[in-house]
Amino acid sequence: MILTTELPAHAGAIERLLDTAFGPKRKAKTVYRLRRGVAPVADLCMVALDETAPGYSAAQPRLVASIRYWPVMAADGTMTLMLGPIAVAEDYRSAGLGGQLIRASLARAQALGYPSVLLVGDAPYYNRFGFTRQPVLGLKLPGPVELERFLGLEFVPGALSNAHGMLGRVPTRTAAAAEAAAGETGVAKLARPRRRAVR
Repeated sequence: MILTTELPAHAGAIERLLDTAFGPKRKAKTVYRLRRGVAPVADLCMVALDETAPGYSAAQPRLVASIRYWPVMAADGTMTLMLGPIAVAEDYRSAGLGGQLIRASLARAQALGYPSVLLVGDAPYYNRFGFTRQPVLGLKLPGPVELERFLGLEFVPGALSNAHGMLGRVPTRTAAAAEAAAGETGVAKLARPRRRAVR
């Protein structure tokens, strides 16, 4: 099994995996409002590839899992990451691939200087990776969501302590300005990936 950065060539297989995992109506979910028209953070989007799957090879491995991250911004201007979606092929779900992708991608995010991550998911599962309700108590999502499933993780203590208001998409101009200021703070790095964004 290979865990690696997502490439544009993986896009079709990822869409098929997500449709199978979450159904064709997945794009109507609240979190998709934050992703629409915004490119994911290329350095953090990862896939799991199985070279040994029947009918596949090292040259054409089977894509069996995917995780993506997106830049989002609170009403007060605080920028952070939103994890998701993460999906694992049904016949691989007992192999621990989801946890491996989460740990590997979170380690990348922290190493690259990102201060925090948000997600909407099952607390009993995500608590083991450090996600809790406390960091997001001042934040709101643009649509219906079960609040107990809205979680956050701070790599930098207090990174979200003053964040408040509605979460929204990061405007293109804001992203460009943050990239111009890259290196000044961890927040600026949210818009800073140098590789081409994956679609």
